[in-house]
Amino acid sequence: MRPAPRAISELPEQYFTRLLAAAAAARATPGPRFIELGRGNPDMAPPDHAIEALRAAALEVDTPAVHGYPPFRGHASLKEALARRYAADHGVTLDPEREIAVVGGTKTGIVLTCVAVAGRGDTVLLPDPGYPDYPSGVALAGATRGALPLDPTAGFQPDFDAVADVDPALVVLNYPSNPCATCARPGTFEAAVAYARKRGCVVLHDLAYDRLTFDGHEATSILAVEGASDVAVELWSPSKVYGMAGWRIGFLVGNAEIVERVNTLIDHGTAGVWTGLQRGLEAALDGDQSLVGVRRETYERRRDLLVGRLRAAGAEITPSEGTFYAWWKLPDGLTAAQLVDEHKLGVADGIGFGSRGAGWVRLSLALPDADIEEAGDRLADVIGRL
Repeated sequence: MRPAPRAISELPEQYFTRLLAAAAAARATPGPRFIELGRGNPDMAPPDHAIEALRAAALEVDTPAVHGYPPFRGHASLKEALARRYAADHGVTLDPEREIAVVGGTKTGIVLTCVAVAGRGDTVLLPDPGYPDYPSGVALAGATRGALPLDPTAGFQPDFDAVADVDPALVVLNYPSNPCATCARPGTFEAAVAYARKRGCVVLHDLAYDRLTFDGHEATSILAVEGASDVAVELWSPSKVYGMAGWRIGFLVGNAEIVERVNTLIDHGTAGVWTGLQRGLEAALDGDQSLVGVRRETYERRRDLLVGRLRAAGAEITPSEGTFYAWWKLPDGLTAAQLVDEHKLGVADGIGFGSRGAGWVRLSLALPDADIEEAGDRLADVIGRL
């Protein structure tokens, strides 16, 4: 058999596969109950009205409208529902036909956008620290990965001065940030748009944690910046805000040319998303949004529980501004591997998020309050023994 093509052989190790393997190994060894703080898997169900819409669609079998092939580019009614949501939440006007693509999950959207914008010989700047699956899209596009440093002294905002001489095809941003749990500061998106105009590149903003913010912080759309749609696209996901991580559906919105390129890739590659999922998501977008507030309040309460215990034990940790994570720089003498192997506390080692994540860990808040409390007590005990 011939060797694997470059697109396969150049893929990075799948970080979350390694994370799950380490957790499984730790569970199999003697010791206290393993608590999984490493994986960000939403633990609250989607809204009832969304599930009911999906259920009703699944039972619609008299015609092929639901179980036949969906429109490759998504149902118009779903795209119109997202446009209404963007207008209500962000004051952004989207053309549903030209500026919205329905993708099979925003992880797929990352790959499609990279392929649509970059190729062999191009550079894609990724936030460092940043989501570990961004490099996969770069590799599948055949492009070269570059680092966009996030400055911890400035709330983990991008340092565009550090890449002033780089000529990228694509720049990726993500606020609220996974893993840094910070929101975009005033001027960050304006600086990104100005950088893109100057360098002739595209900006992709990943708005995966829309509306999941704390203490008065806001999750903002880059498309609210004047002129952003000339150079920017944005990924929007229902996975976290509606608890639909397993539904594998999301959107790319913004610049019409890039959206059309992604739609062309969908035409040839995935041929759409099941109609039942689209109807369920449409119901979530147009329906009662009060459960979003419940999710936000739940994660904020859990943040206070976990961060409060760490700080009371003497740990230096900044309270999360958004997402459902806490980002903690470990004290000297403590490693992520020790927490997993010796203390049965699953954490996401920061090095998996980029070189600037070394020495940090990401802690998930997407688990029951009792687990958060026990994990906080165990972490406090570990800190007290250092």
